[in-house]
Amino acid sequence: MDLTLALVIGVVVIALAFDYTNGFHDAANAIATSVSTRALTPRAALFMAAAMNFIGAHLGTQVAQTVGKGIIDAPNGSHGLVIVAAALIGAICWNLITWYFGLPSSSSHALIGGLVGSALASSSVVHWDGVVEKVVIPMVLSPLIGFSLAAAIMIAIYWIFRNSQPGKTNRGFRYAQTVSAAAMALGHGLQDAQKTMGVIFLALTVGGLAQPTDPIPQWVILAAAGAISLGTYAGGWRIMRTLGRRIIALDPPQGFAAESAAATVLYGAAIGFGAPISTTHTITTAIMGVGATKRLSAVRWGVAGNIVTAWILTIPAAAIVAAVSYFILHAIIES
Repeated sequence: MDLTLALVIGVVVIALAFDYTNGFHDAANAIATSVSTRALTPRAALFMAAAMNFIGAHLGTQVAQTVGKGIIDAPNGSHGLVIVAAALIGAICWNLITWYFGLPSSSSHALIGGLVGSALASSSVVHWDGVVEKVVIPMVLSPLIGFSLAAAIMIAIYWIFRNSQPGKTNRGFRYAQTVSAAAMALGHGLQDAQKTMGVIFLALTVGGLAQPTDPIPQWVILAAAGAISLGTYAGGWRIMRTLGRRIIALDPPQGFAAESAAATVLYGAAIGFGAPISTTHTITTAIMGVGATKRLSAVRWGVAGNIVTAWILTIPAAAIVAAVSYFILHAIIES
């Protein structure tokens, strides 16, 4: 078998492995709030999230185009494929490390960090304007918008239901959370499955099997959707505990407000701007936003601080692992 073709197949397999880790790492994003408020049982929530992830992956390719074309220029041939493979290894390693410690870090930013790290290590072109416009600015804005929008929705809920019976209101919002959790899972598929599609498409163009102007092939969409759905169904219980319980003890109205706000931000970023934002950052800050409307002390800011630290470390840590992976792969394959 031709080396380039073998490397393309290898990169596709590694990309789908990353997609799977993305699914179980980020399963908590969609369902932690619904499970913690007992709106859904864990298995029912995971099945729903997996199904909505699969559907969401088919709703657009704007984010995939950004990841595949707007972050780095990998050279054609085996050298470019080694760069892409190293980027994926860096992202997978960081996903597994943060999953082990139960930290809801961003798989999206791990992938971006991996791409940048392997490109720098190989002296390839990094589109810094694209990184700033499509990654850094949305990375800062999406948590702020998620926090503010969730707080606004929560304040509106408090005002609208101020004279309602708490028990009846909670029961109603448990049903409503089924819808908001589904919307969150759909947004997760729309955002995160597309990132893997973008990397696979990058590998196909670098390997000479597709042109940069071609649309994303249907088999790539199906494979990415399937991998992230399977990963989601496998669960991510460590991170689910962090999001569902350790930041704030959520009730059903708070869970509904957080999920609704986060889903709105995900749709807006993907469809409106093609920006690969972090579902993790968005839902986590939305949870903080609803908690802060009750009282600031309701949010466990120490846990939140640990999570923010993981966010700050994600891109450089994944970049370093990807750079090391590049040097190892380069020595083995291209020496």
